[in-house]
Amino acid sequence: MGIFDFLKSDKKRREEAAEKAKEQVEQQAPVRPTGPNDMGGKYTDAASGPRAAERMAAAAPPKPAPGHVQHKTPTPGSAAHKAVPAAPKPPSEAQRTYIVKAGDSLSAIARRELGNEGRWRELYAMNKSVVGPNPDLIRPGMVLMLPN
Repeated sequence: MGIFDFLKSDKKRREEAAEKAKEQVEQQAPVRPTGPNDMGGKYTDAASGPRAAERMAAAAPPKPAPGHVQHKTPTPGSAAHKAVPAAPKPPSEAQRTYIVKAGDSLSAIARRELGNEGRWRELYAMNKSVVGPNPDLIRPGMVLMLPN
């Protein structure tokens, strides 16, 4: 007997046990031929009854009259509403701005202008349309709006 023979014998025992269980199940409940909607006769499909077409038609949304074009107004949650970006707000007289210089970073600007370098995220959120997707990449000459 080799080292791994016990694995083979365990596998064989499991296969035999599975076959025995399968035979017992077949003996207890004889297999009946079933159609695609029969589910063994225990359940019935609502779509296979004599009045199924009537039930489905009643559940369907009403169809518009021929020649009628239905226009839907975009809602705040719809894709059509999201496709149109909001117009940028022009800086007001009270709005402070900062022109980026060489060597600046958002945290350095926040420390110098806002008094706390941790506010760089707020600065980035206000100027995301100017800065772009990478907050680490700001260029000299960019005009940033500063929070009040």
